Amino acid sequence: MFLVGDIGGTHARLSLLDAHGKTVRKQEYASANYPSLEAVAGEFIEAERTAKVRAAAFGVAGPVVAGRAAATNLRWTMDSRVIARKLGIKKVTLLNDLVALSLGALRVRPAKLHRLNDAGMPRSASKKRGANIAVIAAGTGLGEAMLIWDGERFVPSATEGGHADFAARDDLEIELLQFLRGRFGRVSWERILSGAGLGNVYDFFCQVKGLGETAVNAATVAAEPDRNAAIGALGTSGKSEAAGRAVELFASIYGAEAGNLALKTLSLGGVYVCGNIAARMLPVLDRGLFRRAFCDKGRFSAVMEKIPVAVVLDSDVGLAGAASVALAGSGRH
Repeated sequence: MFLVGDIGGTHARLSLLDAHGKTVRKQEYASANYPSLEAVAGEFIEAERTAKVRAAAFGVAGPVVAGRAAATNLRWTMDSRVIARKLGIKKVTLLNDLVALSLGALRVRPAKLHRLNDAGMPRSASKKRGANIAVIAAGTGLGEAMLIWDGERFVPSATEGGHADFAARDDLEIELLQFLRGRFGRVSWERILSGAGLGNVYDFFCQVKGLGETAVNAATVAAEPDRNAAIGALGTSGKSEAAGRAVELFASIYGAEAGNLALKTLSLGGVYVCGNIAARMLPVLDRGLFRRAFCDKGRFSAVMEKIPVAVVLDSDVGLAGAASVALAGSGRH
């Protein structure tokens, strides 16, 4: 058996695979309800008492250095050796969650890709060869990674680009930057391009731009355990002017930063946009706000127009990437 996980600040998604790489059992947990990765993983595999886990791989939200990681949006410190010892697994690998997403994205079926332009993503990994690929994912935080083509294969590389300084593009975004500086001091891209970030943009339109909210909408946002999800739903449906403006600005800034990532990594092979936020905002993304901001790069706009961009709709993409690492060496990957 092989154990794989996609571990984020909100959810820990775990899957047990058989010797052939087929899913035996899969379950999602609330990350904050557990004190550690080994605690939630131990509970998951406890149900399979007869299963002997040969190897495990976990995509974790945060930088991984020498087999150790501290989660960016979760109070967990993870050590592959400690996890291996406590769970009785011979080999445990920790990899950045965006590296896992990147490896999984190479294996996504075309039917699970929603294209945001006419360039079109290549239909198989073999047709992507020869050009770098970028992966970006807004969720609990903002993750960014790249797949570098070295002449023979794709080499995944993690980044913490989501924590780079936010760059305002016009007067409205300068106002947004000033608002967020008052709230946080330093402003990174993640302060906008994340679940909580959408809430920050909504607050900006309500508090700075004076877009009043109806009593019904305000009650809906206040009652929802995840106010950001409620804001996204109201904005996408058009039921709230403030939320609508927020999701539109969110989509435009998302496109701008995806374009920045593509430029910095020269990812002519394409950009994969992962995460539940993008999947839920497809009606907004399809209006062209994301794509226009992606391509608006001055003298390089013509180059950007040719870069394919697609939203990944497969929620198991992170697990697939982790599985490719766990199964490596078994002859099944």
